[in-house]
Amino acid sequence: MGLTYEHLLIYSIMKLTELKAIQLAELFSALSDASRIRIISLLIEGEMSVGALAEGLKMTESAVSHQLRGLRQMHLVRTRKSGRQVFYSLDDDHVARLFSLGLDHIQHG
Repeated sequence: MGLTYEHLLIYSIMKLTELKAIQLAELFSALSDASRIRIISLLIEGEMSVGALAEGLKMTESAVSHQLRGLRQMHLVRTRKSGRQVFYSLDDDHVARLFSLGLDHIQHG
């Protein structure tokens, strides 16, 4: 008999160190801001500049840059420079999956 998802989840919880618990709490903290969630929702569609994000969110570029800085520090978004322009995208598919799971949870909760 193989390990089920529930067995793996229980095992991972038992192995949760203090450091991992702190890192996970920091991740959820980074996702606890509505502006950051809205940024992630736009970046799911693809790479965008600060200006395009600001326009799409109806926020100032300064406010968007501030939020992006926090998302970068948590490795949730990454940058790509093209000349003087900086483009942002989700760091990896885990970010989109976290967003999707969270959205799914609130829609079915």
